Amino acid sequence: MKKKVIGIDLGTTNSLVSFYDGNSATVIEDKFGKITPSIVSYLDNGAAIVGHRAKDLLKSNPKRTIYSVKRFMGKSSTDIKTDFSHLPYKINTSEDGIVRIDFDNLSLTAPEISARILEQLKRKAETHFGEALTDCVITVPAYFNDAERQATQFAGKLAGLNVLKIINEPTAAALAYGLDKKENATIVVYDFGGGTFDVSILKLNDGIFEVLSTNGDTQLGGDDLDLALIDHIASQLRLTEEQKHTDHIFEYLRQVAEKTKIRLSEMEQIELFIKIPNTPIKGSLRITRSEFNEAISSIIKRTKRAVKQAVKDADLAFEDIDEVILVGGSTRVPFVREEVENWFGKTPHTHINPDEVVAIGAAIQGAILSGDIQETVLLDVCPLSLGMETMGGVVEKFIMRNSKIPCYATETFTTHVDNQTAVSIHILQGEREFATDCTSLGKFSLSGIEPAIAGMPRIEVKFQIDANGVLNVSATNLNTHHSQEINVKPHLGLTDEIVEQMLLDSFTHMKEDMDSRMLQDTKTEAEAVILATKRQLEDYSELLSSEEIESIHLSIKELSDAISNSTDRKLITGLTESLDKESQNFAEKIMNQTIKTVLEHKHIQDI
Repeated sequence: MKKKVIGIDLGTTNSLVSFYDGNSATVIEDKFGKITPSIVSYLDNGAAIVGHRAKDLLKSNPKRTIYSVKRFMGKSSTDIKTDFSHLPYKINTSEDGIVRIDFDNLSLTAPEISARILEQLKRKAETHFGEALTDCVITVPAYFNDAERQATQFAGKLAGLNVLKIINEPTAAALAYGLDKKENATIVVYDFGGGTFDVSILKLNDGIFEVLSTNGDTQLGGDDLDLALIDHIASQLRLTEEQKHTDHIFEYLRQVAEKTKIRLSEMEQIELFIKIPNTPIKGSLRITRSEFNEAISSIIKRTKRAVKQAVKDADLAFEDIDEVILVGGSTRVPFVREEVENWFGKTPHTHINPDEVVAIGAAIQGAILSGDIQETVLLDVCPLSLGMETMGGVVEKFIMRNSKIPCYATETFTTHVDNQTAVSIHILQGEREFATDCTSLGKFSLSGIEPAIAGMPRIEVKFQIDANGVLNVSATNLNTHHSQEINVKPHLGLTDEIVEQMLLDSFTHMKEDMDSRMLQDTKTEAEAVILATKRQLEDYSELLSSEEIESIHLSIKELSDAISNSTDRKLITGLTESLDKESQNFAEKIMNQTIKTVLEHKHIQDI
């Protein structure tokens, strides 16, 4: 019996879980409905409340109720550019560089909080089916980088899920509409959610989706439409700015605005009777759809700017777009649909609930992976990055994790010491920055390199994975064309648990690994400068005074000591630059001497 694979749309504002029943994909409901608010509230005893009940605690427990946590997934302190001081909970950019949310004695990362949301979705599905479920597909924005995707994968693991695949939200939307059945198409996915807006341009070639460009605004969403309506209603009621921003008045107006937005999506005008509790503020007013459209027009123009940029970045024009998909609850607004249709000159796909379309696509992707849908051909992916060990024990990655196979990559290297006649190729798998922290897949040597000064030989290394997942690594001496190669199975001996642990380790040690990698790269560069300078001294020391030679030797000693004993990158870089400057002056004297020697052996007519 095939395992069920659930699809999860882990959203900024709301999340959904879905499944494929053999004929179609469906979003799972419970007594609260299909949508689960992406909100987690922590009680005094540390217990986590998720979803609708957590949303109810936003006012009474604001400092311990976390929303929009998706914005912090995979982010380091240096990534945080936006001012989040308006949030009721505390954002802590700790010394280790990981963004945490602090309250009382708890300090939680975004993946840990997201895991609580995923757990709730998992329970929702398990209650529906009456059985334990672990396999899933999770969607992420197309612009998510590897760190953000790893953080999402890590959150899934913490929630007890086996994340079979991370899929881009626009790709999921395209799958939901069956656009993968087309041979070729250029698709725009216009995603206007509650808290964010993004647009993606997809290219479909023979059932394979490629993201050409993305753009958007993480601080723009349906909430802004509500704010525009609040301003309009407050103006009609002649409220002052101070009155409007009073907490209980603002919350009352926000609820009215949200309901008005929904009703005006179905009616041309509505009558409102306002009576704000514990205030003398009351009145009746009429709001028309055209007034609403005017109030939000500047917001929709902002989304158009992002769309234009995405189309431009994809090197396309509006008329090159074949299909338009609307995603997100804010696309229910008729004015939004009308504007998007005007921009592209074609009717957007809207017959699937825009709140559900991404989740439905995730369920379809799950069905493809489980074999329930067989007519779609999928390319497999490389589960972990592949590379080789270079100087200092660091890993040079050739093929990145989740690369579609078949694939290949080449890099050209050289020798590090003079008269080196062989190089060792050490093949590695993993996400860490140093060879000792990755899995060794094999070693081989390329011999027969002609003796030469370090840096002169050219060695081309090629990594190639075929359709069966077999990795071929070859090294070729470009001067003699002599080559050696080895075949390995990249995932041989690696269970899902090992892969997950390796991903977990890479996430946990991300900052320290990168710091160590940068330090080692700095030391390797410094050693190269020392080697080149020593070679110049051996061959041309007669061009320098004894004071100059002593100064260079002193600089070499200082730099060598720093390489051996210091972890201060700035210090090593500064000493390297200083020695390099002295070497450049030396090189100028060598060049002048070389030119002089050549000219001394030339007749006038030869010059």
